[in-house]
Amino acid sequence: MSITPLSKLPHFDPRLVPVTGVDTHLPHVSAGLLVPSALQRRFETPSEWQPEIVLEKKFADRPPMRAAVLVPIVMRGPEASQPTVLLTQRTAHLSTHSGQIAFPGGKVDETDIDATAAALREAHEEVGLDGRFVQVLGTLPTYTTGTSFIITPVVALVQPDFELKINPFEVADAFEVPLEFLMNPSNHHRHTFNWDGQHREWFSMPYQEPHPEHPRERFIWGATAGMLRNFYRFLVS
Repeated sequence: MSITPLSKLPHFDPRLVPVTGVDTHLPHVSAGLLVPSALQRRFETPSEWQPEIVLEKKFADRPPMRAAVLVPIVMRGPEASQPTVLLTQRTAHLSTHSGQIAFPGGKVDETDIDATAAALREAHEEVGLDGRFVQVLGTLPTYTTGTSFIITPVVALVQPDFELKINPFEVADAFEVPLEFLMNPSNHHRHTFNWDGQHREWFSMPYQEPHPEHPRERFIWGATAGMLRNFYRFLVS
């Protein structure tokens, strides 16, 4: 029997679910480890590490589906010293993860050579990110969502002189968040929620966009926050 995803529950707002912990006790990833050369070295000479989240509790009984997302690290700032992560806001009408903040990505098609090809194709289809500006560094372990998507995160460096062309059917907005903010566990909030007889937990990383007149919170949570948490574990190990 299918179970309605949390994001589809009437009046459900993940922002209102209590925060049960903030990981201020964990070390943050220093800025020197976030520059392109350091990220390249980390993927070229990986050390032993364990992802923190690999499988969410199921929301629905549906066949597993392979998917891939691009984790686009935009090389902003002098000598790429202020990298950001390009994220999207999904449109509200989509059947899965509607309205949520996500990486560009989607299901792996039969025509895709591998997950990397799928992530690059989806990023181009969703936001018009041209592959000429993208340098793939590697992949992280798969992350399986409660809706049975088995996602391969593909991490890549992106030259900052790209121009986006958003597909309005799938993407409502695209924006960037400083990588240093996302790799600081002081910004990682833990939430707990009892629903349908099960205890559910997830991370959020609420980011307040700086704006002199109209500040806006970008509430990163669920699978996107989980994959970012795994990326943190990868870099801090």
